[in-house]
Amino acid sequence: MRDTEITAEDLQPVAGNGLLHRRLFLAQGAGLLGAGLMTASVASAVSSADFPDSMRLPGPGASPYGERSRFESGVVRLARPDTGAVPASTGAQSPLDRLEGTITPNSLHFERHHTGVPDIDPGQHRLLIHGLVRRPLEFSLDALARYPLVSRVHFVECSGNSGSLNGPKPLQATAGQLHGLLSCSEWTGVRLSTLLDEAGVDPRAKWIYAEGADSSGMSRSIPLAKAMDDALICLYQNGEKIRPENGYPLRLLAPGWSGNLNVKWLRRIKLVEGPVMTRDETSKYTILLPTGKAWQFVFPLEVKSIITRPSPGLNMKGPGFYEISGMAWSGNGKIAKVEISADGGKSWAPAALQEPVLSKAITRFRAPWNWDGGPAVLQSRATDDTGMVQPTRAALIAERGARGQYHVNCIQSWAINDKGEAANVFA
Repeated sequence: MRDTEITAEDLQPVAGNGLLHRRLFLAQGAGLLGAGLMTASVASAVSSADFPDSMRLPGPGASPYGERSRFESGVVRLARPDTGAVPASTGAQSPLDRLEGTITPNSLHFERHHTGVPDIDPGQHRLLIHGLVRRPLEFSLDALARYPLVSRVHFVECSGNSGSLNGPKPLQATAGQLHGLLSCSEWTGVRLSTLLDEAGVDPRAKWIYAEGADSSGMSRSIPLAKAMDDALICLYQNGEKIRPENGYPLRLLAPGWSGNLNVKWLRRIKLVEGPVMTRDETSKYTILLPTGKAWQFVFPLEVKSIITRPSPGLNMKGPGFYEISGMAWSGNGKIAKVEISADGGKSWAPAALQEPVLSKAITRFRAPWNWDGGPAVLQSRATDDTGMVQPTRAALIAERGARGQYHVNCIQSWAINDKGEAANVFA
C-alpha cells in the first residue's frame, strides 16, 4: 500500500471531466488535505462552553435488542405496491444510495414475495429430501443445526432488478428505487451437497425441484450440478436467524444465480431427471428476444455495477473534490476491475476496489473526482474475472430487445447538472 505524500502528478486528470487517479485513495490522508482537496473547516480553540449536551447528562442504559439512532429513521426499505393479480404480491427495495460498505443490514435487505410472508413455527417446520434418492430424509430445524455449518458472503438479486432501464424513457428515481432489489449478506447454513450425499443421489437425477412453504408454493427447477457445487441451506443471516421476509426458518441459497432460485421458506427438495416446468419458470423469469423466442433457464446473473454516490437525491454542494462510490457484482465470480467515466463513456479511469473482493459478492469501488461545476454524465463499467464486461444499454437492447425486464445489467448513467443534482438518463 502506498503511504507517501501526494504529488502534482497525482492531481492531474486521468480521464475526461476531472476524474483523478485512484492512487489518491492509497496515499496518506494528510496529503489530500495539503493538496486543498478536502473540505474540513479549521477548528478554533475549545472551551467548556463548547461541550455538547450529550456530555452533560448520562444516556439510557443497555437495551434487549439494538436500535439505530433516531436521526437515521429515514433510512428505510422502499416499499413497492402489489406487483401482481394476487393480493400481497409485493416487495421492497434496499436503499442502496443510503448504505456504505458491502453488507446489507438485515432490516434493510430487499424483499420480494408472491403471496405475502408466511408465519412459520420453526418447531413444526420440516425439510424433506425425496425423489431420486436411495432413502428419503426429513430434517427438523434442530437436526439441521447439528450438521457442520459454513458461512459465506454472497449477494442475492432479483432477476427483475433494474428492469426499468429497458423502458421507453428514463424513470426518475433514486438508485435504491431503480436497482434496490439487491442485497449482500453473510449467510450461514449447511451445504446442500452434505444432505444430498446422505440421502444418496440416484444416477438418473440431473435436477432438483425446490419448493417453498408460502401460500403460492413458489418453486423452481435447478440443475443438480449447482446443488452439489456451492448451494447452502441457510439458517442464519449476518449472525442472526433469517428474518421472516427473507425465508425464516430456512431458505435455499444458490450463490450468483437469479433471486427466485434462492427459494425462501424451503420445505422440500425433490430430485428429478429434468426440469419440472413450474409456473414460475414458464410464465415468467425468461428473457424475451427480438425474434419472438425466449431464453429459458438463464441462471447466473451477469456482471453489473452502479454508482450510488453521487446519485439522484444525493446532491453535491458546489465544485471541488468528491468521492465517486458504488457497488459491483457478478454471478460468475469475482470483480476484476471497475472503470469510471464522467463524460458519458468517452473516456474511462480505473476505480479503487475495496478489499475484500469476494466471489459472487458485492465489491465496493471508489474513485476521486475533481468536479469543475459543469455538466457531467457519470457511468461505471465492471469486468469480472471471467472477462465478461458490463454492456452499454444500446448493446444489451441490440442483443435482447427491450420487451423483457429480466437480467438487465447494462451501464447506468447519471447526468449531473450545474447545481450538483443527478438524474437518470439513457446515454
